Amino acid sequence: MAAVLNVLLPGRDKLAHIAPFAAWLARGTTLPAALPGYMVAMAEHFRWPGGALPAAAVIRQSVAGDAGDALWLSADPAWVQPELSGARLLACGNLGLTVEESASLVAALAETFEAEGMSLHVGDAQHWQLRLPSYIDVPAFPEPEEALGADLFEQLPKGETGRRWRALINEAQVVLHNHPVNRSRASRHLPPVNSVWLWGAGVLPDWVECGLSRIYSDDLLPWALGHKANVDVQARTAFPAGPRPAPAGASLLAKGAGDGTTHAALSPYTLLDLQDTQPHDFDQTWWPALETHLTEGTELRLAFADGLRMVLKKNHRLRFWRKA
Repeated sequence: MAAVLNVLLPGRDKLAHIAPFAAWLARGTTLPAALPGYMVAMAEHFRWPGGALPAAAVIRQSVAGDAGDALWLSADPAWVQPELSGARLLACGNLGLTVEESASLVAALAETFEAEGMSLHVGDAQHWQLRLPSYIDVPAFPEPEEALGADLFEQLPKGETGRRWRALINEAQVVLHNHPVNRSRASRHLPPVNSVWLWGAGVLPDWVECGLSRIYSDDLLPWALGHKANVDVQARTAFPAGPRPAPAGASLLAKGAGDGTTHAALSPYTLLDLQDTQPHDFDQTWWPALETHLTEGTELRLAFADGLRMVLKKNHRLRFWRKA
């Protein structure tokens, strides 16, 4: 049986101008569309007992091992840009913080959250988690990908239920505004960490199941899900025929790359997370790697962030009458 490579991608319009890729898409098979979103595409490969994915607890268990049966909420460091009519969320997590910077910012915020019976913890330098008392009602917060670029106040929970949380975020912004870490970042022409984004509430599930044999991703959530499901997870740079040559001693497919680089064999069911890839990188690095596996018989199952789902197979090249 041919290997199956599942690939998470940005919206199709972001990659549509890449001619070799577009030509294959024209010959591929379109599947029923799904709801848009990275989390939706990721969740297609995992199962847990039920309800919304408790991302904060799964991440906490992966990075610290102390999730227990507590209620957790992600409180990731964020960059908010003030505007005349409000504010816009420009980044969430992955702001290039060092462990020392994160520890300093979290220490400064500790009192704000402790006043509400919550405790803020550094998970890794780019991701923080709130441990909540069990009696607190947590409203639905948009996932980061949904909130990024949107008006901040439109994304925050409304009404009386959301009042406490809106006030909490405002207080956190005040604390962070003049923090020495942000003065240092400004001197280095780096964006400020001037807010937190809350999302992914829940308790660690008893189990997570996954039909994949390996995951390649640079995002913390798939790593955490993979760990809970006992699936091998590696960085994207380890992907066979990716941006680096395959390591010495790796098992080889019969065909080389033609440039002196060899391609390590894929596991039978693999996930490659490229949801944040930029068009240039996809064109120059990732699509050539994917096309190599495709022409060697690997089935590609593509999940675009806009909900489009497609399958590409080696024999689809014979559909020459279909044009991009």
